Amino acid sequence: MSKRRPSGDGMVRKLGSNLWEGRVVIGHKADGSSIFKYVYANTQKEISDKLRTLVEAYDGVDLREEMRMTLAVWLERWENDYLRLAVRENTWAKYHGSIVRHILPHIGELPLDAITSADIQKLYNKLRATLSGSSVRHIHNILHQAFDVAVSERLIPSNPVDRVEPPKRNYAPKQILNDEQLATLMEEIKKDDVWHDFFYTELTSGLRLGEICALKWSDFDEKSGKLSILRTVRKEKGVFIFSDTKTRAGKRTILLPQSTADLLRNRERISKWIFPNPLKPEEPTNPSSAYNRLKTILKKAGLPSIRFHDCRHTFSSHALASGVDAKTLAGILGHTNASFTLDTYTHVTDDMKSKAAGIVGGFMEEIFGKELKPWEEEKKARA
Repeated sequence: MSKRRPSGDGMVRKLGSNLWEGRVVIGHKADGSSIFKYVYANTQKEISDKLRTLVEAYDGVDLREEMRMTLAVWLERWENDYLRLAVRENTWAKYHGSIVRHILPHIGELPLDAITSADIQKLYNKLRATLSGSSVRHIHNILHQAFDVAVSERLIPSNPVDRVEPPKRNYAPKQILNDEQLATLMEEIKKDDVWHDFFYTELTSGLRLGEICALKWSDFDEKSGKLSILRTVRKEKGVFIFSDTKTRAGKRTILLPQSTADLLRNRERISKWIFPNPLKPEEPTNPSSAYNRLKTILKKAGLPSIRFHDCRHTFSSHALASGVDAKTLAGILGHTNASFTLDTYTHVTDDMKSKAAGIVGGFMEEIFGKELKPWEEEKKARA
């Protein structure tokens, strides 16, 4: 029985008068036989240089025979065996859609072990013709995760995505209500007995749509005025689906403004949900219903038709413009770090820019008071 050749073992042979072949052991099959990688050159010096580069690339690597599979086959396995166990179903569906639409048509049939950083860069260049930088960056993250697992599974020697510069994010413009528009909206929601409390709480807390719809009375500490954000809800095909908040930082407890805490203390409790479905109190508010109601209110008030998430952006931008530090705001919003908060809210409306950074004005002053905002009170109490 021949001795098992170790990975990285290189050999050279002359095939003809002007052709040399080099090969390196890069792994082993199930039966123990070697898997080779080949290079060719016209001179002995050239083949030696190529072989040296190849040996360095596969140093310490012992790949498996399955490395010959196509990227399409590997991504299907990665999705089902790894990704699906690590993320929520809607996140998996988003990843799957990106893979099917934007990755497989271009490089899906390439052998997994043959894909280079140049192949990845060409893919990004093609996609940038039809997709935003943020969307291409999302695809970059998918490929990076999938190739990282392929490395750990001994299918490729290194991650080709590591050597590709990820596209820069270009966030869609956010619509932020200025002071006058926000005051108009606050007046308009006063006319809506059913939805007033819901939208007042949203505009003074910056919660995500799924978070505010999923609030239970057990999440509200009436004595301290603190609200715990523990879950999110969405409705698919007539069924409510509950899940944990978006990130670990998303599971948080915030101190509500006095006016908002008082509003909840005085609110009638007809269900376990703080904001139940007006027609079916045993159910939470349907996020789609809240979105549609916002559009109706905005239209009645003659305001721009902003998205629901722009209520969160409005709260955040006014808070920053009023002197709230990014780290504190990141905690309120459930962001992982303050740098993301600053990157997201580098914009402010013109009337905000005219205010001194440390002075609370307009909407924020009315909601939080002239002396201390609630999160500052909490920070002072802990000091």
